[in-house]
Amino acid sequence: MEEKPLRTGGELEKVMDRYQNMVYGLALARTGSAADAEDVFQEVFLAYFRTGKTFREEEHRKAWLLRTAVNMSRRVTSATYRKKVVPLEAGENIPAAPFRAPEENRVWQAMQALPENYRLPIYLFYFEELSTDEIAKALSIRPGTARMRLSRGRDLLRELLKGEYFDE
Repeated sequence: MEEKPLRTGGELEKVMDRYQNMVYGLALARTGSAADAEDVFQEVFLAYFRTGKTFREEEHRKAWLLRTAVNMSRRVTSATYRKKVVPLEAGENIPAAPFRAPEENRVWQAMQALPENYRLPIYLFYFEELSTDEIAKALSIRPGTARMRLSRGRDLLRELLKGEYFDE
């Protein structure tokens, strides 16, 4: 049986430089925990390194990394031990905001408070600038479902930020 060649460290470094913010941001948005997002980040790039998979186009590599990040994040959040752990304080699971401007941090925290099925499409659309078709592919949903979730997520964000950024 012939083994696939492992990637070189230089190739992995280039891919990580290009996609590290996307993978970490998606994991953070999905898990709600900086520690879990770091674990997902490592698992995604370790899987990429080990697979030796080649991609004809850069968009295919990006889609593979997105899908793998979603799957790894799902694995982390559905782990049995997480169901037994109770946060010490309310809001403890919302990660520290990653931005310098207070306004951006407030929007990030509001987004983190959304249910996952709205949070991920919002994150992918506004932070990663993916189209609804790309979001649908990454989340294994239909494009119409992605558009609906974006619309409902925007409505929920508007409600959460009412008075701060939106008129009441």
